Amino acid sequence: MRRFEKLQIIRNVSSNWVALAINVLVGIFLTPFILHRLGDAAYGIWVLIFSITGYYGLFDLGIRSSLVRYVARAKASGDLNYASKIINTSLFTYSCLGGFGLITTVLVSAYVNTFFHVDAQFHATTPWLLLMVGAAVSLGFPLGVSSGVLEALQRFDVLGWTSITSTLARAALIVVALRHGYGLLMAVFITVALPLVSSMVRTVIAARLLPVPMGMKYVNRVTVREMANFSAPMLIMIVAQRLRFKSDSIIIGAFLSSVAITYFSIGSRIVDYAGEVVDGLAQIFAPMSSHSDALGDKERLRKIFVAGNRFCAFIIFPISAVLIILGRSVIEAWVGARYVAHSYPVLLILLIPTALILAQAASPRVLLGMNRHRTWAIVVLVEGIVNIILSVLLVRPYGIVGDAIGTGAPLAATAIFFLPAHVCRRLQIRLSLYLREAYLLPLIVCTPVVLVLLLMKQWFVPHGYLQLMTHLGVAGAVYGLALASAFFSKRAMKIGNLTAPEATLDLPPSAGIEVETYSQEI
Repeated sequence: MRRFEKLQIIRNVSSNWVALAINVLVGIFLTPFILHRLGDAAYGIWVLIFSITGYYGLFDLGIRSSLVRYVARAKASGDLNYASKIINTSLFTYSCLGGFGLITTVLVSAYVNTFFHVDAQFHATTPWLLLMVGAAVSLGFPLGVSSGVLEALQRFDVLGWTSITSTLARAALIVVALRHGYGLLMAVFITVALPLVSSMVRTVIAARLLPVPMGMKYVNRVTVREMANFSAPMLIMIVAQRLRFKSDSIIIGAFLSSVAITYFSIGSRIVDYAGEVVDGLAQIFAPMSSHSDALGDKERLRKIFVAGNRFCAFIIFPISAVLIILGRSVIEAWVGARYVAHSYPVLLILLIPTALILAQAASPRVLLGMNRHRTWAIVVLVEGIVNIILSVLLVRPYGIVGDAIGTGAPLAATAIFFLPAHVCRRLQIRLSLYLREAYLLPLIVCTPVVLVLLLMKQWFVPHGYLQLMTHLGVAGAVYGLALASAFFSKRAMKIGNLTAPEATLDLPPSAGIEVETYSQEI
């Protein structure tokens, strides 16, 4: 069983990372292509529309997390009747929420040009864009039930290959459409249509993997209440997630312009890519923590907490070093030199607090696995509200840099002053001990990379992909050697004295019955 669970963890993480790698590579290619074909103003409207509809995630109400949790448990116990109740209730609820989302879309689209600074040439196009994207997102609610079922079954391989196929097809169709003279409407249509097709495919596969009876007779209030009890803190987190990470484009669009959104999104998107890499690993720590908590094994929870954050630091520290030292070159090679002056400050301001929180990406998952995440949910909600207030106050006098400060400052405060101390108290670990065990080794391993990057930058500053890849190749080789040394010497897996004699972390067994993906939701 232990060997099977190890292979399962590897399969899940590798599936997530392969899909992410494809998505990042497509984004690296597609973003400058779309930007230069459509122009700064049109691309800014693109980002604005998807930021607005990103708030539709609030309609989820935390249902997806309940769906994953309870379907997984039903599958483990062989209770297909209970699974049917959960799936049918989720499908019915999502259908109602999707209908409400569609009505909201119609109302908002009528006033979108009034609420935001949209260039006159796009006044006719923008309402149609919002209608198209909003309708697709609304339809995606009931279709998304299949993705939750596949997560509950831990079939991340299915989620991965359907995502990869959709991503590649979307990229190819957008390139063909823009090269043949089609504009913003067609590009957005392709962007929202392909995920819907992917969801339909997942629905067929999920129905075959978990065949359960369907019908309104399986929808009942008792199931709704049971799901709602677990979903309540998750709803707070979903609201906080939107306030923390989905408000910037809307605020900039309301107070500045769609062109300003473009400059901001270039810097913020690079930071998002870094976060997605870490989240591809961190999501496995929730079920592992849930399993250990169910067994009452607090010592193992401590090890997951410390080692999990150490592994997250192994990923985010070198990425942050590269972006801080070579961020200007990354932007120049990616979209062009004229975006560097405006986008690099945004990248830098957002990167540092984001790196601080990503280096602790295992912490919220441990809280979630212990069902001790209510306080964390309230804190991130307060942080999101402060984010909105500061961004609104700072965006007019300081532009997109002010908005970035409004987002980064509360995030840094949470990462430094609350999260480490809070989880250490929960797990009864000294804060100084946790910081040393989790981050000293990643800092040591990352130091040669920083030195190499600084020395190479003194030699020559990269301005194109080839020169940039030279820097990254050398830095990657140095980091790979340092990291390999840490693992071969077993220091990377070794956890020092927490509350017991020195122990070595043996990652599995994990909770083999429930894997929940929250990404930046938590």
